[in-house]
Amino acid sequence: MRGNDGGVRGRRDRVARHPTPGPHNSLWSWPDAKHPFRVILNYVCIVLARHSPSLRSKNWLLRRIGVTVGSGVSWGLESTPDVFWPELITVGDDAIVGYDATLLCHEFLQDEYRTGEVRIGERAMIGAGAVVLPGVDIGPDAQVAANSLVTEDVPAGETWAGVPAEPVTRRSDGD
Repeated sequence: MRGNDGGVRGRRDRVARHPTPGPHNSLWSWPDAKHPFRVILNYVCIVLARHSPSLRSKNWLLRRIGVTVGSGVSWGLESTPDVFWPELITVGDDAIVGYDATLLCHEFLQDEYRTGEVRIGERAMIGAGAVVLPGVDIGPDAQVAANSLVTEDVPAGETWAGVPAEPVTRRSDGD
């Protein structure tokens, strides 16, 4: 998305900030943000999905806790959606979330926590061990290399790699 200044709208524009006044860091506020029983249910479903070799079972379990999972989505073993806000994740048809990849929809900081949607486009691929931060959109047919940290949107059809992830290649319209 483009902002008024012509620049790409960043993930920070799509992340909600939740102040947590008090003597401790924001992680101490998690029971006020999400009911503990909901987090326990999410955690159990995620652990089962992480270790299941069945893609159908993974998709079924993750849909039960609110992840929007398109048809034909493949989750690698030990891939991990957000345990607090899985309902903020959308994964498009035929996308791949690689082995031990993590999709985060929250950030607990000192004086606030932040939440934001993570959207993975159709046929996008997230490499093994990659981490996607809250508020990030990964476009259709985009690719994220293994062990990358995705802090910005990845446009459709592009390949990004590194920490933080940066563009590696761009596809032309004819590809």
